[in-house]
Amino acid sequence: MAGTSTPCIECCMKERFKAVMAAGENAKNQPQTAPTPKLQKVKFLLRDNKNFAKFYEPRVVSLGPIHHGKEKYRLGEKYKLGLTKDFVTESCENVTIEDLYKKIEEEIKALRECFEEEVTKPYDNGGLAWILFVDGCAVLQYIYYAVKKKFTEKSIKRASVAFWQQDLFLLENQLPYRLLESLMSLSKMKGKFRSSIRDFIKKNHNMVLGGGQQLPGNRERSEDSEPPPTHLLDLLRTSLLGPPGSQTKTKKSKIERKDPEWQSYRNLQELKAAGIIVKRSCIKTGNYLRSISFARKWINLLPGKYFNLHTGHISLPPMIVDDSTRPKFLNMIAYEMCLDFYNDFGVTSYISFLDSLIDEASDVKDLRKARVLYNFLGSDEEVAQLFNGIGTDLVPDLKAYKDVKYQIQECYDNIWMKFTAEFFHYHFRTSWTGLASLGALFALFLGATQTWFAVFSPDDCNDFCKKFTQNL
Repeated sequence: MAGTSTPCIECCMKERFKAVMAAGENAKNQPQTAPTPKLQKVKFLLRDNKNFAKFYEPRVVSLGPIHHGKEKYRLGEKYKLGLTKDFVTESCENVTIEDLYKKIEEEIKALRECFEEEVTKPYDNGGLAWILFVDGCAVLQYIYYAVKKKFTEKSIKRASVAFWQQDLFLLENQLPYRLLESLMSLSKMKGKFRSSIRDFIKKNHNMVLGGGQQLPGNRERSEDSEPPPTHLLDLLRTSLLGPPGSQTKTKKSKIERKDPEWQSYRNLQELKAAGIIVKRSCIKTGNYLRSISFARKWINLLPGKYFNLHTGHISLPPMIVDDSTRPKFLNMIAYEMCLDFYNDFGVTSYISFLDSLIDEASDVKDLRKARVLYNFLGSDEEVAQLFNGIGTDLVPDLKAYKDVKYQIQECYDNIWMKFTAEFFHYHFRTSWTGLASLGALFALFLGATQTWFAVFSPDDCNDFCKKFTQNL
C-alpha cells in the first residue's frame, strides 16, 4: 500500500507546485490600469456582524440577480413591471418593447461579465437578460419620477418611494451603469434621463452633506476626464468624496513626530478641554467628505484685547444623520472593501476620523451646537452609537487627513495651552461664572495683600514723621 500511495502523493504535490507558479505568473500578467470592479455580494467579514446584516439587504425591491425571486420582494416586482411599462410607452418612440429587450440580449455576454461569476451562475442568458431589462427600465423611470416629483399622480405611496430610494444604494442591489446607458440610448428622452440621474445623485448628496439646505459646489463628474461609473452607488460615493484635491490645505507641522500614527486623545471632550473646538467648514470650496481641515487661531475669551487663548479649530462638513445614514455608509464601505476595487478608502477614512471624535452623547451635542451634525435620528446617544458601530474594525488609509491629525495631536500635546484652556473652560464657561471667578481672584488678591501688610507692617507714622523732619 505504501508503494502505491507514494506516486499519488508526488502527483498531488506537483499539481500544487504548478498552481503556486501559475498564480505567480497571473500576478505578473495583471494589467497596469485598475480593473473595473465587478458587482458582487458583501464580503463575509461585514455580513458576520449580525447588527449590520439587515442593512445590506433590500427592504422593498430587489434589483439585479442577487436577491431576485425571493418571496418578500414579490410586491416590488409589480412596481417594477409598472415602471417598465411607463418607460416603454412614455420615452421610447418608434421603439418596441421587443427592440429594447433585444438590445439587452445582444449585450448579455458583456453585461454578465460585469458581475462576479457566482452571482449569475443560476441564470441562463435569457433569464439574466430579462431581469436586467425589467430592472434597468424600472430604475431609470423611478429616478425620472423622483426628480420630476410625479409619484403622487402615479398613485405611488411615499413610504414605498422612500424605501425604493434606500434600496437603490445597496451594494447587492446595483445594476451595471452600462445597462442604463444601453437603455437610454434607445430612448427619445435620453438627455432628460441623464440629467435626472445627475440631479438624483445631487439630491442624495445634499441628503447626506448639506445641513438641511441645497448647497452649491457639489461635484459633477466630467465624462471626458474620468472613467464611466460602475453603478449608482459608485456615483454617489464619488460625489460625496469630491475631487482628490478637495481636502482643504493645512499648514504642515514644523515638528517631526516620531510616532505620527499615535492618537492620545479619546474624544471631542478631551480636545475641547485642551482648547480645540470644531466648526462648520466653509461651503464655498465645496461640500465634500474630504473638506476637513485644522487651523490655529487666537480667540478672545473676554471683551477687550486681553485674555486671549491660542486654540485650534477642526473644520468639518455639515452632515445630516437620519435613518438612511447607516445603510448608505455601510454599503459604501462594503464597496470600498471589494477585493477588485482599487481605491483610497475615502469613505472608510472619513468615518474612522469622525469616530475618533465621537465617543459619547456629549460629543454629538457639541457637533450639533457647531452645526456640523443635524440629528434627525433620535437622541444624541443613538447618533454616538451609530458612528461607534460603523467605525468598528475599519482599516482606513493612514495617509488620509495626515496633516490634520498631526496638528491636532501637536496642539493637544501643548501642556501650557492645555492648562490654560482647562482653566478658562471650567471657570469662564458663562458670563456669570466668569464674573464669579474674577470676584474670587480679586478676593484672593485682597486677602494676600492684607496678609502681607500684617506680616511686613511699615513703621509707625510718628516715627516716620520724626525721621522725615530730621532730614530736613
